[in-house]
Amino acid sequence: MADIEIPEYFLCPISLQILKDPVTTITGITYERESIEHWLKTAQGNPTCPVTKQPLPGDSELIPNHTLRRLIQSWCTLNAIDGIDRIPTPKSPIKKSQVLRLIKDLDVPDHSCTKALMKLEALAAENERNRTCMVEAGVAKAMVLFIIKCFKEGKTTGLEEGLRILYLIWNQSQEIKLLVRENQEFIDSLTWTLRCKIDNHVDVKTHAMLVLHKTICVVCQELLERLKVDFFKEIVTRVLRKRISKLAIKSALLVLTEVCFGGRNRMKIVEANAVFELIELELEKPERNITELIFNLLAQLCSCAAGREQFLKHAGSIALLSKRVLRVSPATDDRAVHILDSISKFSAGDEAVLEMLRVGAVSKLLCMLIQADCAPYLKKKARGILRLHSNTWNNSPCIAVDLLTRYP
Repeated sequence: MADIEIPEYFLCPISLQILKDPVTTITGITYERESIEHWLKTAQGNPTCPVTKQPLPGDSELIPNHTLRRLIQSWCTLNAIDGIDRIPTPKSPIKKSQVLRLIKDLDVPDHSCTKALMKLEALAAENERNRTCMVEAGVAKAMVLFIIKCFKEGKTTGLEEGLRILYLIWNQSQEIKLLVRENQEFIDSLTWTLRCKIDNHVDVKTHAMLVLHKTICVVCQELLERLKVDFFKEIVTRVLRKRISKLAIKSALLVLTEVCFGGRNRMKIVEANAVFELIELELEKPERNITELIFNLLAQLCSCAAGREQFLKHAGSIALLSKRVLRVSPATDDRAVHILDSISKFSAGDEAVLEMLRVGAVSKLLCMLIQADCAPYLKKKARGILRLHSNTWNNSPCIAVDLLTRYP
């Protein structure tokens, strides 16, 4: 396919991909429907035609270019032997009345409800135009109410589809944010999903975490402050400990980071045994972005005494810090040094100080001081840690004395 020259007028001027659903604007230029709709929707101020720069109102009629579409389909068929796939005939845009009928079917028990959910999910997954239409028809409210209904009745039929639909249309809907902003019942419904037994539980619980993260980002401060320890235990035990999926783990870490702003929630997260589970998760050497999230959360939890105590109880905690410093990213270095700094200042028992020496944490701090491209503020923090316990570490055969005395 790389050797085949695609006619220029078969390509969308915005996406530069072969046109699948070509539409012509009032300026006479043809675009891929989804590309030009997105352009008009996201344009700042008065939108213009991407090619001609002429005014192009957001409510401009987009006329299907059937002739060009048929030409492209014929060209694809002629070049099928060279690996060109035929462009399917695009479906007609859905109408609001269709979506309203499907929403009405959600109140019909069993088969009709399941069928409506599956149809709504397929429409939401198809394109942005469908998602916008669904939001305008009130699908967001219908899905929030449906998920809460599943929770109240203890039923899981359709829950998977409901979560997927809500996740797909979330960005298009301002209504969702208003619906969940002060809705404790909806948060309870999502945490219930994490613990209930359900078919295809990995996908369902992953989507529950994805939706929970989006929810936590928009709920009011008062609701965040009222979160109970059980909320955090469900996330720690059902997601972090069981390693449901990478997406679920990432969402769980983002949720915990988002709510870890105040002392009360921090204590609740520690009480949920999060520190131990975070260390165990990091010992499995996850991807870099997960490591950065783990270290960021650990640094916040170690700012309280209970968090530091739980951290030091894990036999591999300080060794883990030593291993990751200067090996992952500057963000990880920053958080690792922050943790060591907190321990050195507030929880530095004899055993902890000696453990830092044994596992190489002291050597890593010295490396940070010597390394030219290490951030100045990290060098300052490392110097402060070394200064605090230099009397203990000076007598160690593991560290060259001149290195410690060089930074008095």
